[in-house]
Amino acid sequence: MPEVRIGSHPVGPGHSVLVIAEAGVNHDGDTGQADRLVEAAQIAGADAVKFQIFRADSLVVRGAPKAGYQARDDSADQYEMLRRLELPPEEFRELARSAEERGLLFLASVFDKESLEVLVRFGAKAVKLGSGELTNHPLVGAAARTGLPLLLSTGASDLAEVRAAVRTFRDGGGRELVLLHCLSAYPAPVEDANLLAIGTLAAEFGIPVGYSDHTRGPACAAAAVALGACVIEKHLTLDRDLPGPDHAASSEPEEFYEMVRAVRTVECALGDGVKRPRPCEEDVRRVARRSVVARRRLTTGEPVEQDALAILRPGTGIPPADLPRVIGKRPRRDVEAGTALSWEMFE
Repeated sequence: MPEVRIGSHPVGPGHSVLVIAEAGVNHDGDTGQADRLVEAAQIAGADAVKFQIFRADSLVVRGAPKAGYQARDDSADQYEMLRRLELPPEEFRELARSAEERGLLFLASVFDKESLEVLVRFGAKAVKLGSGELTNHPLVGAAARTGLPLLLSTGASDLAEVRAAVRTFRDGGGRELVLLHCLSAYPAPVEDANLLAIGTLAAEFGIPVGYSDHTRGPACAAAAVALGACVIEKHLTLDRDLPGPDHAASSEPEEFYEMVRAVRTVECALGDGVKRPRPCEEDVRRVARRSVVARRRLTTGEPVEQDALAILRPGTGIPPADLPRVIGKRPRRDVEAGTALSWEMFE
């Protein structure tokens, strides 16, 4: 499977999982709050912080209804809500600079070609398209033509829709693509997470696959890594009780930190997949395995009979599988009962 390089981060099997703190619109239209989210992402151990660049006029018609999870926002409709959450393009340049100063990769989801151009202008290392844009083939094609890696979420889609989006990206000249398995519910029920789809996507397309996690807690993110996810994205908020639309389904900084710890623990535990004794097992291997032992005294030159042998711990002598080869052997010298046998003892 080919790796995808996003800035200095290689993404793919065998590389460290890229952890993205999805600040999204949890800045609530406040640039100071946005910068505090960048700081929180760094402290929580994320590799990247991601925002959303959009213009409500290019995204939604006036009067469009809000999703159920957005009801806590007091805006009259989706258009009004998004207008309140817009940030000017120049603010994202400052946020990108802030992220870089803190050692974070800056990422952003875009929702229209103008926002894509803004992202490209200030030197973005990748493009992110949310699940809602999976079937927006003109935007997928435009993202491909930037030549930048694309992170593409796949929530609320079937495999045919994902195939069509991947084909559009490749037809547009795109080469580096990471698909993110996702459940478009906020928060997402654990029983619907369908993490096995990570393997389905990887097998179908032969490219790195990540997981955009909208469940509560660290369990699904950690499990996704065990199932091969190369990227983990999760919403971050400074306070889940804030009134914006995404706060309730987001992780507060301490929770996000615990998720990062869980991801890194699982990542460390995965190993290389080669089944062999590990150095830490050698002591137990030696004392818990068995070997062929003299049940009674063996006399020099006399053929060994089966009833003179036992299989006992420790495993420092002839392995039990070789017991039939010991029968009939003649000891070079007397062997006391209870001695673990070795081939050097026999003619």
